[in-house]
Amino acid sequence: MSGAESAYGRVFFQAEAFNTRRLTERLARPREMIEEPARRVPLFRRCDVLVVGGGPAGTAAAIAAARTGAEVVLLERYNHLGGLSTGGLVIWIDRMTDWSGRVVIAGIASELMDRLPRDAIAGPPPASWGSADVAAAAFWRERTAAFHGVVTHSPTIDPEHLKYVSQEMVLAHGVQLVLHAWMSVPIMEGGRVTGVIFECKEGRQAILARVTVDCTGDGDVFHRAGAGDETDIDERDIHHCMNTAWLFAGVDMERWIAFKTGEPDAFADFMRRGREACGGLFERPFVSWRNDIALFLGPRLAGYSAVHVENQTEVEVRSHRLMMQHLAFYRVNAPGFDQSYAMLSAPQLGVRHARRMIGVGRIGRSQFENCQPFADEIGISPSLSPRLPVVSVPYGCLVPRSVDGLLVAGRHISCDPSAHSFMREIPQCWMTGQAAGTAAGLAATRDVAPRLVPIPDLQTSLLRQGVVLRPQVTSEPAIPSAVVQK
Repeated sequence: MSGAESAYGRVFFQAEAFNTRRLTERLARPREMIEEPARRVPLFRRCDVLVVGGGPAGTAAAIAAARTGAEVVLLERYNHLGGLSTGGLVIWIDRMTDWSGRVVIAGIASELMDRLPRDAIAGPPPASWGSADVAAAAFWRERTAAFHGVVTHSPTIDPEHLKYVSQEMVLAHGVQLVLHAWMSVPIMEGGRVTGVIFECKEGRQAILARVTVDCTGDGDVFHRAGAGDETDIDERDIHHCMNTAWLFAGVDMERWIAFKTGEPDAFADFMRRGREACGGLFERPFVSWRNDIALFLGPRLAGYSAVHVENQTEVEVRSHRLMMQHLAFYRVNAPGFDQSYAMLSAPQLGVRHARRMIGVGRIGRSQFENCQPFADEIGISPSLSPRLPVVSVPYGCLVPRSVDGLLVAGRHISCDPSAHSFMREIPQCWMTGQAAGTAAGLAATRDVAPRLVPIPDLQTSLLRQGVVLRPQVTSEPAIPSAVVQK
């Protein structure tokens, strides 16, 4: 293994993996500006709630908003739903349980997992969640479902089935799904977002909405609406790295695991030679939902911007070159990989961090030691280690401080870099998406600003949908001032 396990079950890689070498010199851009003539844009649709981005957060937000009775449109730039959990091949769904084995991220997240066919999901059975049995933990550690000696609910899934299940759930709730549509700019009236203009094969189109939910992952809507953002990172973690993930098929992962665990000296030598062959950027495989398919979630590349088109291009080029270098080395040197072949590189770039919104509330490292829930709690995240309590997620971290008519959900919510390292995970995106969609639906159908949605009503609606919240005493009509972070 090329690094040490992090507190959250991820890996802090050695410095060589945080490689910032460039393939080519960055060309200076011309200073000229082109005048774009004013134009009239056709109105595509009016709706109660517009969700921009159909990743985990956006899928959950659209479903949850529709459950309030709102008329919902979901705008997605790719040909599928699921975002990084499908198109990004982040098919290892990180922990949905706490350290005792109790499911804490449930609701729509659990509904999606329950709808997957049995052969499209792999992981420990519910009876094993929370087990500290040494043998069980050792077995599941090699299958991405045990951390700090505890077995967890961290399944790996078939991305095609999750695409389909996500799509069918959205459509079953009456959501108008618009694929191959890329948000261009928000429509503003003063300091309020009233919809967006998007690009598609028909040209520019407009959607007007009572409430818009930014689930773009990179915060494209709130950033262009002037809501304000943070971009600082924790350089010790991988949360700022980028790469294209890939799958190798024709493998025997049980044979690979037997080699990795049974021959530690040979495995260490294998990793050393792999780093030499791949210029220091070498990755080990993870299990998938099938024994004959291996998942590679790296190598992670640092020093790039997820919102800079030339950076994105270079990460794609480097990742695909590394994929082929890995394939050549693994075929010759890795037990279980002699018949392997490149099955798929992710059609979506693996972005972990771009922007984080400045919100009314914020999740920060200072709260990790505190087990008390926020008064406006809308979800619970598993904690970083068994010594810490679960983390309370406040509604305020979904609400922009300076822009109205807008909510956010997903990896760009209001938090600090430490909290972002786990709040960017797929289950947390489902959780914040469900809360934002529910709040957006309540705001739209009651004709109130999102920041004025009564917290007790929001929490009651979430509880009815199976979201896990903790008992608390609050009768505040809106976001409590106590959660405002200056």
